[in-house]
Amino acid sequence: MAVAASLTACSTADSAAPERERLAGEAPSKAAPSTPERRPYTISFGGDVHFEGMLRPRLNNPRTALGPIAGVLRKADLAMVNLETAITTGGTPAPGKQFTFRAPSSALTALKAAGVDVVSMANNHGMDYMETGLADSLAAARKARFPVVGIGKDEAQAYKPYRKIVNGNRVSIIGATQVLDAEFIQAWTAAPGKGGLASAKNEARLIKEVRQARKNSDTVIVHLHWGTELQKCPNEAQLSLAPKLVRAGADVVVGGHAHILLGAGYLDNAYISYGMGNFVFYNSNPATTGRTGVLTLTINGRKVLKDSWTPATIQGGLPVPMTGAARTQAVADWKALRSCAGLSARR
Repeated sequence: MAVAASLTACSTADSAAPERERLAGEAPSKAAPSTPERRPYTISFGGDVHFEGMLRPRLNNPRTALGPIAGVLRKADLAMVNLETAITTGGTPAPGKQFTFRAPSSALTALKAAGVDVVSMANNHGMDYMETGLADSLAAARKARFPVVGIGKDEAQAYKPYRKIVNGNRVSIIGATQVLDAEFIQAWTAAPGKGGLASAKNEARLIKEVRQARKNSDTVIVHLHWGTELQKCPNEAQLSLAPKLVRAGADVVVGGHAHILLGAGYLDNAYISYGMGNFVFYNSNPATTGRTGVLTLTINGRKVLKDSWTPATIQGGLPVPMTGAARTQAVADWKALRSCAGLSARR
């Protein structure tokens, strides 16, 4: 992965330099401060990840847990997935919930080893083990020094962007979920003084964060959990929210939840991916939920210069990149998905 300096570190260093000069009794330098030259960078996205069922034993060797897809993720300057599980070995399963996912902290080690730089936990499984699971997840992320968006000890932390400077580009990534079980909306949504998830149902709060990020970022990315399970085209909520986020200043909006791939392409000057599908996931059908891949965008500032799709099939819970004629056909199939999404192949 390319080395990327943190915005916080850069801003602290820049502001501290003149102060050091004054303390030393020297006149401030008249030379203009140097700024890194901005060059295009790549960011790769994978879909939904958990480590349940057949995948759990892979955490016995987290360095190789994600298998061959790690080679694709490591090539990008940044890589991101949706972590659809609580990081805990304790807590109480959410009452009445049919599927509850959790994984030990070695899941973060596995993701980091595979080249993943940041995850979103804003999804309908992020608090499957309720408040204890939330506290454990946050503690595990802190201990591992692994960036997580869309979840926090309070509203401010949950909506707070992950920030990195990549090839001179100030990148901000915000995570939120548009999908929450009705009975958990109140309990799971972060609020002032209350831990939880960043909710895209609170559109005003999410849009406020996007506008704020726009002020001091070159690229603003919103990662969403959204869509309708197994529905091949974006639902009304997705089609309504995407343009609002673009108008607020988002350059890229990427997400998933439907367990299948949905269309991706340009909406005005922004890039939208409505559905990344399953990625590292125990349940897959070769014809539908087992179709997956890595979306790689080449970006310079606000411009998405190129999109590239690396198709894969889920085998034994892991995404395995496709080759030959099957790969060519899978790329064509992926491009065809945008026909019902109202997106364009080019800016």
